[in-house]
Amino acid sequence: MRQAASRLTDAVNVQQVLNVWRYQQMKAVIAIDSLKGSLSSVEAGQAIAEGIKKADAKAEVVIRPLADGGEGTVEALVCGMNGTLQHVKVTGPLGEPVVCEYGIIDETKTAVIEMSGAAGITLVPDTKKNPLYTTTYGVGEVIRDAIEKGCRRFIVGIGGSATNDGGIGMLQALGYGFLNKDGQQVPFGAIGLKELETITDTYVLPELAECEFKIACDVTNPLCGENGCSAVYGPQKGANPSMIMEMDKWLRYYAALAREKFPKADLNEPGTGAAGGLGFAFLTFTNAVLESGIKIVLEETKLESYVKGADVVVTGEGRLDFQTAMGKAPVGVAGLAKKFDIPVLAFAGSVTKDATECNKNGIDAFFPILRGISTLEEAMKPENAKQNLIDTAEQAFRLFNICRQA
Repeated sequence: MRQAASRLTDAVNVQQVLNVWRYQQMKAVIAIDSLKGSLSSVEAGQAIAEGIKKADAKAEVVIRPLADGGEGTVEALVCGMNGTLQHVKVTGPLGEPVVCEYGIIDETKTAVIEMSGAAGITLVPDTKKNPLYTTTYGVGEVIRDAIEKGCRRFIVGIGGSATNDGGIGMLQALGYGFLNKDGQQVPFGAIGLKELETITDTYVLPELAECEFKIACDVTNPLCGENGCSAVYGPQKGANPSMIMEMDKWLRYYAALAREKFPKADLNEPGTGAAGGLGFAFLTFTNAVLESGIKIVLEETKLESYVKGADVVVTGEGRLDFQTAMGKAPVGVAGLAKKFDIPVLAFAGSVTKDATECNKNGIDAFFPILRGISTLEEAMKPENAKQNLIDTAEQAFRLFNICRQA
């Protein structure tokens, strides 16, 4: 009799717990990458939040910025972390002035920079692509501007470069001397490496020694060789086979020369070939670490502390596919959620057949947001993308709530 009463009590307690879970306020944490060409990370998050609220007006919804260290990182971190956007005129990849946008997170005096804003491939017309002459000098000018504004922490995304100069342009802007046989600074571009005889640090900006750099880098190419920056990325920057061989030779000499004065120079270290050797420049001449872009963003936004205790986590990006499952931003978010056994939903502008790989990497269910036949142009209009996200999120969370109450 006592055992039966005990079992009945246990059953009642379990039911009480279930009832509390069913009717307690749902907490959803949203961290979605930008839908490039349509919505920023924060804008996409706001649209999903609106859809969730339509399905559950009492839900607690938290929106956090998300990016993978590439395009959109500045916007995501600045908008999501109460930073300020800065605009500075610098030397573009062709040696002509460009205006580069970067961000400063005021609370931590952290500068967030995308090198493509100063030396990106999109700044070079197809007819002028030639890595012999494109420079990273403007990247150094952006860093210098941020230092003058009090920044000592840097997050730098180095994807999308137009350059193959080994980062010497950036370093020249910061005060390093890359001198020819006459003691003059070598010219911009990879062609400057051909004339390089001496490296000096006499006039380096003193504050540079106080700075720490986190470099968002998701490639592992070494500086030289068949997997080096010249061979792998040179062609898309305008290099022909003979140029590739020459640049690889010059970069190898540059690395050997650097090692004479800077012992940590290692042309074989993974990532040194990123952005035409910019990875090598950061690792050799500054206090820098190369890390996965999504790892940096997740740490900087402290997403784990927000995810903990959530009932559901929502992520996504413009296109979910096999590459997403290989470690892009949505899977990084899912990994955090799974540390706490939290279900993960994802929304995307388009979804490929092989996106099912995402289900094996923490994303429990994903939803394409297109709700009818549409041209790409129509689908990418911000107002259409926003409404599609709102509507899809609403229906997904109506189902989610049914499951919670079952």
